[in-house]
Amino acid sequence: MNLDFPLDKQVYRTPRGTQLCGDSLELLAHLPDRSVDLVMTSPPFALLRQKAYGNKEQNQYVEWLGRFGEAAYRVLKDSGSFVLDLGGAYKRGKPVRSLYNYHVLLDFCERLGYELAEEFFWFNPAKLPSPIEWVNKRKIRAKDAVNTVWWFARSAAPKADVTRVLVPYSERMKALLEDPDRFYQPKERPSGHDIAKAFAKDNGGAIPSNLLQIPNTESNSSYLRLCNMLDRKSHPARFPSALPQFFIKFLTDPEDLVVDIFSGSNTTGQAAEELGRRWLSMDLSHEYAALSAVRFMDRWSDAEVRQTIAQIDAGEVVDIYLGLLFQASPESDPTR
Repeated sequence: MNLDFPLDKQVYRTPRGTQLCGDSLELLAHLPDRSVDLVMTSPPFALLRQKAYGNKEQNQYVEWLGRFGEAAYRVLKDSGSFVLDLGGAYKRGKPVRSLYNYHVLLDFCERLGYELAEEFFWFNPAKLPSPIEWVNKRKIRAKDAVNTVWWFARSAAPKADVTRVLVPYSERMKALLEDPDRFYQPKERPSGHDIAKAFAKDNGGAIPSNLLQIPNTESNSSYLRLCNMLDRKSHPARFPSALPQFFIKFLTDPEDLVVDIFSGSNTTGQAAEELGRRWLSMDLSHEYAALSAVRFMDRWSDAEVRQTIAQIDAGEVVDIYLGLLFQASPESDPTR
C-alpha cells in the first residue's frame, strides 16, 4: 500500500510502520477509504486538571472526540474495529461521577454509526488512589482503578478470533483436564449430557473475560531507562503494552494495518511491530513522537541512541532497521 504522507509529517520508520507528527484529523485524510483494520488508541481524558500533553474540558470533550471518531470511521474496513480506552472522571467540586465517557459511547453509536461489539474494563491494580479529595482526605469514595475500553466496529461482524488471546487455565481446570472422572462426578441429567467429558478437552487455554487485569508498572522498562539516559521527560500517560497486544492479537491478522491516532509514547506501534502487523502512529507533539523512537532501540548502545534522537530532533526522517540506522529517502513506502 502506497501511503502518501508528506515527508515533513514523518518522524521515523521501522520495517513495519511509521511514526507521524501532526493533527491526526489531517493525517487520517491521507488514508484511503476502508484501508485500516484496527484503530487502537487512548486519547487525553476529560480530566478536571489540565495535563502537560493537553486535554479537553468535559463540556467540550464529546464533540471534540467525535470528530476523530468520524474520520476513523471512513478509513476502517467493514471488518475493522476501533478500540477506545477511556478513564473515568468526577464532576468539578462534587463526589459524583461525570458521564462523559458514556456520552462518547452514545455519540459514536447513535450519531456516527459504530456498533458496540463489546465493552471491556481494564483493571489496573497498581493505580494510585484518586481523586485525592474524596478518597485520601475525606475517605468517602473507593479508589478508581478501572478504565472503560469500548470495542467499536464498523459492522456487526468485525474480524475477531478469541482463540488468539486465551488465558492460562485455573488450577481447578487443570485438575479436570488431568482426570475428568475423578475430579467431577455429575448427577444424572435428563439430556444424558456428561459435563465433565464435554469440558475435559485441552484447548490451550481458557476464554478470557472482558475484565482485563493488567498492572501499569514499568519502572524498569527500556523506554524509561533511555528517557532517563537522555535526560528527557517520558510521556506521562502510557498504557501497558499488554493492553494493545491483547486487542491486536484478538482483532487483526499478520500484515494488517493498525493505527493509533493519539500515540503518545507509541506503545501501540511497538506492540504491532512485535506482532507482525503494519502500523501508523500519530501524535501532535514532535517531542513525544521523536522520543518514542527509543522503544525500538532496546539493544542499542547509548551513543547510538543519542545520535539517532539528535538526528530526529534536527528534523531528519530516519529508518530504524534491525538496529541499523540510515537516512530515509522520500520515495520509501512508510508501511512497506
